[in-house]
Amino acid sequence: MRPVSAQAAAPQLVLQTDNGPIDLSQLRGQVVYVDFWASWCGPCRKSFPWLNDMQARYGKDGLKIVAINLDKDRAQAERFLEDYAPRFTIAFDPQANSARAFVVKGMPSSYLIDRNGNVVHAHVGFRKKDTEAMEARIRSLLQH
Repeated sequence: MRPVSAQAAAPQLVLQTDNGPIDLSQLRGQVVYVDFWASWCGPCRKSFPWLNDMQARYGKDGLKIVAINLDKDRAQAERFLEDYAPRFTIAFDPQANSARAFVVKGMPSSYLIDRNGNVVHAHVGFRKKDTEAMEARIRSLLQH
């Protein structure tokens, strides 16, 4: 499989959340930020406060953040979530089917999906210095 890259249609996935299944294709019309994470991922711990901030700032404008946990042991993910209190959608995929569909190469990995369901940006890792550029991409997509 080739990695999902910019300008490719986002994989069609149904993800499990505590509030029931979420179908990525049903999120068309919104700008979707898909983030793959795991409890053991150090940079993921730094990304969650930023993700909370982005959802708070831009959720009303149509941003939907979906963070997909890949831990095989749900209890480890739950302990992480107790510490980082996400205010965005958390999905659980212990079999990593969604990661295979996106061909995730590292943790965390994020994919920005436009209102038409196309991946317009893919990024591996989380560095504070990259957040301004990512926020600018989000703002630009929300304006279109």
